[in-house]
Amino acid sequence: MSNDMLCIDRLTKTYPGGKRAVDALSLRVRPGEIYGFIGHNGAGKSTTIRAVCGVMDFDGGTITVDGMDVRTQALECKRRIAYIPDNPDLYEFMTGRQYIALIADLFGVAQAERDALTARYAAMFGMQDSLGELIGAYSHGMKQKTALIAALVHKPRLMVLDEPFVGLDPEASFHLKAVMRELCDAGSAIFFSTHVLEVAQKLCDRVAIIRAGRLVAEGAMQEVVGSGTLEDVFMTEAQAHEEQ
Repeated sequence: MSNDMLCIDRLTKTYPGGKRAVDALSLRVRPGEIYGFIGHNGAGKSTTIRAVCGVMDFDGGTITVDGMDVRTQALECKRRIAYIPDNPDLYEFMTGRQYIALIADLFGVAQAERDALTARYAAMFGMQDSLGELIGAYSHGMKQKTALIAALVHKPRLMVLDEPFVGLDPEASFHLKAVMRELCDAGSAIFFSTHVLEVAQKLCDRVAIIRAGRLVAEGAMQEVVGSGTLEDVFMTEAQAHEEQ
């Protein structure tokens, strides 16, 4: 069995009309790693992430989570994943606390544990006084924080986040980065996309750069950036693509 927490092997996705969003993409995320997924708008990041989480089918290749196939063992994969899209679509008729309780129920989290973790993360993200309010009254940032709390309460083996820092205030972003590292230190893995290259360079153990659906750079952060910065590498790849 593979030791990878996430293995994407030659993933291909073509949309109606012939646009190939992801083209034979392969990468691996190991337990304990924070893995950054970088690319311009339309590069194929969100398509890849949705395929990983089982919310979008794909044309070719395979994806496994903790050694299990996302197509043939979908339920087992979903039990190990927490997915937070760039614009969380939560049940607006619920309060934040009710939504977190729903997710905890789905993942079978014991009452005492969920209460303790909800209290911890609500305090961390400044949501103690807001969880009793309807989600429909929340700002984007408050919805993002509620989705994060709900995800963290069930201690996912693989946390998949699409632009997680968008809409978060600086203090919440600081705490999220700390929690991501804490989760990985406990043996989980993080796979996330971001446009904030400075954050990615400081936070990630490994990184992949995708352009027009294809992998153009991948590896340990220090190997990829060398003596420069992730922004230098990203812009160099962009220039090379324009010259082709």
